[in-house]
Amino acid sequence: MAKRILLGLLLMAWSGVARAWDYHGHRMVNEAALATLPKEFPDFVRDPAVAERILFLAGEPDRWKNVSEPILRQSGGSWSDHFLDLEQLPKAGIDPATLTSFRYDFIVEFAAGRARNADKFPPIDPEKNKDHTSEWPGFAPWAITEYYAKLKSAFSYLKAFEEAGTPEEIANAKANAIYAMGMMGHHVGDLAQPLHTTDNFNGWVGENPNGYTTWRGIHSWIDGGFIALEGIRFSDIAPRVKPARTIPVEPRNDGRDPVFVAVMDYLLEQHTQVEVLYRMEKEGKFSPEATDRSEGRAFIEKQILAGGQMLGALWVTAWRNAGPDVYLRAQLAKRQGGAAQEPAKK
Repeated sequence: MAKRILLGLLLMAWSGVARAWDYHGHRMVNEAALATLPKEFPDFVRDPAVAERILFLAGEPDRWKNVSEPILRQSGGSWSDHFLDLEQLPKAGIDPATLTSFRYDFIVEFAAGRARNADKFPPIDPEKNKDHTSEWPGFAPWAITEYYAKLKSAFSYLKAFEEAGTPEEIANAKANAIYAMGMMGHHVGDLAQPLHTTDNFNGWVGENPNGYTTWRGIHSWIDGGFIALEGIRFSDIAPRVKPARTIPVEPRNDGRDPVFVAVMDYLLEQHTQVEVLYRMEKEGKFSPEATDRSEGRAFIEKQILAGGQMLGALWVTAWRNAGPDVYLRAQLAKRQGGAAQEPAKK
């Protein structure tokens, strides 16, 4: 009881700036990703103002939650794109190992599977479902893969503009790449927090043979409260950042997008940490009353690093696989040719 009271007081103390602490964790993921980048990655991201923009954007999708617009919440940008409750897939007859790369194909498949297996899903309370999100398990891996495609496109047309564009076009293309990098980071960072991969996202639900907590504050505590309590900073994890790897993008025999598959593998790996987290909570590893919270701190730092490494890999892969935009290059060549043939004005 005393533990819950203390936790409640701590949560109240920072609840007014809860977004800031959640934002602090997301910033660290993006900061770690920046630290993974190789020397040949575009230099403009290392400009302090640009780097700060990428870090600031790490919190953007959460800021949308502050507007109580059901359409925005249901659209994915504000809510559904932040998670995937993995346990719901087999309940709908869907194998996570063969999940389709196409968001809308998945929506149709899941809706049909949920209807066929309605008895496996709890009833939906319309009063608690004003944004119509309760029907869905979340779409985080599709959101990440879509941002990867947007970033690859941005790098492609940036390369074309760098060949034959104006300074203003180049600056705008860079700004678009920066936006995609920062926004992607939020969703990659979400999945580094294991509670974004599970039905047990805010206290254990259903059968609970191991007696894990059902406390409805655990998600916020892991998201931000514990980070605040421990004073975790990027400088604490910076020495452990490794150079970004490149994700293989060769076509797959099953026709699924290879980047989507890599994102799902990342999600599945973080999902293995759900019960680890609950077991550690039960053992008091995240408790403000504990005299030694080093194991809890190490767990959080490890997850932030995992998010940063995955994000850096996505950024680097997008850059290395983005050839110049062929259509735009041709249009820019026509523009240059037209300018060259225009008679000089007296």
